[in-house]
Amino acid sequence: MSSVKRNIIANYLGGGWSAVMGLAFIPVYIRYVGIEAYGLIGVYASLQAWFALLDMGLSPTINREMSRFTAGIHTPQSIRDLLKSVEMIYMGIAALLAVIVITISSWIATDWLKVEVLSIRSVTHALMITGLIIGFRWVDTLYRSAILGLQHQVWLNSVTAAFATVRGLGTIAVLALISPTIQAFFLFQAITYAVETIILARQTHHYLPTPPNPPKFSVAALRGVWSFAAGMTMITFLATILTQVDKLLLSTLLPLEQFGYFTLASTVAGALSILIVPISNVAYPRFTELVASGAEHAFTEQYHKFAQLLTISVVPAALILSLFSHQIIYLWTQNRATTLAVAPILSVWVIGTALNGLMHVPYMAQLAHGWSRLTVIVNTIAAIIIIPAFLIFVPRYGVMAAAWIWVAINAGYILFEVPAMHIKILRREEWKWYTVDVLGPLVIGLLIALGFLLLQKQYAKMDLLAELGFIITSVLGTLLFTAMITPLGYQAISRILHKIIQT
Repeated sequence: MSSVKRNIIANYLGGGWSAVMGLAFIPVYIRYVGIEAYGLIGVYASLQAWFALLDMGLSPTINREMSRFTAGIHTPQSIRDLLKSVEMIYMGIAALLAVIVITISSWIATDWLKVEVLSIRSVTHALMITGLIIGFRWVDTLYRSAILGLQHQVWLNSVTAAFATVRGLGTIAVLALISPTIQAFFLFQAITYAVETIILARQTHHYLPTPPNPPKFSVAALRGVWSFAAGMTMITFLATILTQVDKLLLSTLLPLEQFGYFTLASTVAGALSILIVPISNVAYPRFTELVASGAEHAFTEQYHKFAQLLTISVVPAALILSLFSHQIIYLWTQNRATTLAVAPILSVWVIGTALNGLMHVPYMAQLAHGWSRLTVIVNTIAAIIIIPAFLIFVPRYGVMAAAWIWVAINAGYILFEVPAMHIKILRREEWKWYTVDVLGPLVIGLLIALGFLLLQKQYAKMDLLAELGFIITSVLGTLLFTAMITPLGYQAISRILHKIIQT
């Protein structure tokens, strides 16, 4: 099995299991700590996203440089010096972030959030603990990026899945047996992230060869990657605005309980990352390696294969999540009030998330060429549009306005950024991306999913087990027809049928 296939499978298994561990226990968490406390998890996630602005483009840069090391661009000394330099910056920023969050936690609890049930004291303490988690996860990102770039993704996913299991089951045990509070929830999370970060750090150093001289902080090493890192900093800054301004506004405009429902909807929609991230994590280092070695034909071929694989993975899941949102949320939570509050948001939000996901392969192709300017320009335009849109429509129309703005922004990427990209790289490949890689499978998948929805309405009075079976059948049916319309999927299905016939 090729390393690309092995890494994709490992990413799917590891990411899928981690997501299952993260999603499966959410109804149990809410049962123990309440929906208002669950809203604090959304606040923590938003804080972490905003603080990513301080990354300065270093995590994607270290990913790229590790890939270039595997292609022979770096020496053991130069890659070790670069890692040491970035490590020192990351450690300092991690400590700073923890101090900032701990310092402002009281202000967030009293002046920013609309707390109604929880005590201000418990909210403050919970937020202080999130400061520690943000610090650990900040350093964790560096080592994950390095290991991804080195393409040791089987090991990384094994560790990620193991810690996701410990976090999921351990948190339930803590809430059930020790303390059913949001403080206990975050404290256990902090401990597991600390241990995981230490293990990732040790393994990163293990994968790299010993240099002739001890690694040292090197301004020259940082200067060599600064141009790419600066572009990535701007992309991160603009992407954070585009993805977090809604959460920033909603966290202060809505009661914490309502923000908890929004967090739940965006978390479920974000589960599409299970299908997106495994592919982009393999595509980026692979693209970078091909570009560095000048293999243009192989790069073009891989570009379309990864794009088709992403469409096959994302489109069926997004369509079923959108069209069957009420059924899925109720099956998951067994709570009608939660379903009525969350399902409408999810139906729309997941469409925007899917469109965003389809852009990952073109985006990775740009980064593999060291070309970040286009994304900076497009994101700047999007930010100029999105901020006034949220300020005007979210206060008037609430969460659903935010959801539709999210869809519109990501549709804009598909319509404008992709053609602009193909002017410079992958020329004459634009229409193949639109028609073969994306649009054809999307149309067929939509027709099949709508057919399942109409069929479901004919049998509206199904019990829970039958409804679950029907949804699974809908996903598999939509997946099959979506895959068959792409060359990649058709070839894979043909090979499987050929083997079955031969046996």
